[in-house]
Amino acid sequence: MESGYGLFIDGRWSTPPKSKRFVTKNPATGETVGSFVSGTAEDAQRAVGSAARAFPGWRDTPAPRRGEILLEAARRMRERKSDLGRLVTCEMGKVIGEGLGDVQESIDFLEYIAGEGRRLAGETVPSELRSKFCLTVRQPKGVVACITPWNFPTAIPNWKIAAALVTGNTVVFKPASNTARCAAEVVKVYEQAGVPPGVLNFVTGPGGVVGNALVSDPRVRAVSFTGGVATGREVYALGAEGLKMVHLELGGKNPVLLMDDADLPLALDGVLFGAYGTSGQRCTATSRLIVHEKVYAAFLEMLVERLEEFAVGDPLDPATGMGPVASADQERKVLEYIALGKKEAKLRYGGKKLTGGLYDRGYFLEPTIFETKHGTRISKEEIFGPVLSVIRVGTYEEAVRVANDVDYGLSSSIYTSDVNRAFRAIHDLEAGITYINAPTIGAEVQLPFGGVKHTGNGGREAGSVAIEEFTEIKTVFVDFSSKLQKAQIDAE
Repeated sequence: MESGYGLFIDGRWSTPPKSKRFVTKNPATGETVGSFVSGTAEDAQRAVGSAARAFPGWRDTPAPRRGEILLEAARRMRERKSDLGRLVTCEMGKVIGEGLGDVQESIDFLEYIAGEGRRLAGETVPSELRSKFCLTVRQPKGVVACITPWNFPTAIPNWKIAAALVTGNTVVFKPASNTARCAAEVVKVYEQAGVPPGVLNFVTGPGGVVGNALVSDPRVRAVSFTGGVATGREVYALGAEGLKMVHLELGGKNPVLLMDDADLPLALDGVLFGAYGTSGQRCTATSRLIVHEKVYAAFLEMLVERLEEFAVGDPLDPATGMGPVASADQERKVLEYIALGKKEAKLRYGGKKLTGGLYDRGYFLEPTIFETKHGTRISKEEIFGPVLSVIRVGTYEEAVRVANDVDYGLSSSIYTSDVNRAFRAIHDLEAGITYINAPTIGAEVQLPFGGVKHTGNGGREAGSVAIEEFTEIKTVFVDFSSKLQKAQIDAE
């Protein structure tokens, strides 16, 4: 499956002379998936220059035509869904159903956002003066840097790139290094769909080199970043030096509130998928289970019983419930948190690296459960792995207090049969997303995605607001009175 890739700048794939290279590995087998250029600051600057030159022509391309190109990208991605989904699984490690789902989410968003080519709505409002027309229009920001993580290696890039392109911006795309081949294939789809040279550029390499060069370049007018909180702070501060818009999508410590009147079998399915889908490597993963004391023992026993038959193994096997974590670094981090959890909480299930056979070739961990009190590090810090903290509470009010007492506020969930309590939770939970009787994962592209507190800096992606981070609002006044009129001064 190994293949070599260059950079994509000004509509051409090329490898700069004397470039250093890096490879991506299959986290289940250790096999090499692809070889890529370790880009430099100079490469990033060349890509920005290409995007800057292409911007006037792309800005002036009619928005419906831009949307048609994105629709063609969706069509081509649909044709390649099977092989792209397999590539996601082989390079990132999520099970094949989720790999295909990653690509389907890309297709869904491309089809959805293509329609903005015929909307891009502003507003009209009445003037306080006669013979005067007031309206707003949306205009592109210019060159945009899109910096993406490894856990959704086609979906998140498409969320950013497609929204930026349909609104008339040009893009420099820097993906996470360990899923660079998925990213390169996304770029190929846009290239084949007819995106003009320079409109979309692609530079691989270290975030501290390529990413910093993009964020600090004065020609880049907006940065869209998804990743960890620490890196997000650095990106935000660096972007602020240039007074540019920086959109951040960061971490989560997402709770499921399980009330005493919940449908426990339904909740069991949801918790398993929310906690161990993608091996817990989603910013929306269920990392805390806050359980009413009346059902605590029974539900925990149900959860452990299901995990006893939960298949961890080859992510290409449709029967597998959970594949490996994405890398050696990710495995090390999760194991460090598990070691910490063993000191401060009660290990109820799992807690080990799996060994033997296939396991020795990859980064396989047991799905893990800790019984813990609220306030431990494992109950408040983002682990980003298959580790679930279970916390006992006595009331709905206590459950909400525990749920909200973390730095993050991305996704949340409550399982209850009480409609009044469900609507209270919608009001009470400090999160950008709340699910009722469903897990904390499962966002749909036609709705806004994002969170509060340290989950980000207030923006949202996807849905009807997807275009907001990539557009400027221009207010327009058209006076057809043929005389000087003075707002707030003229009496008539």
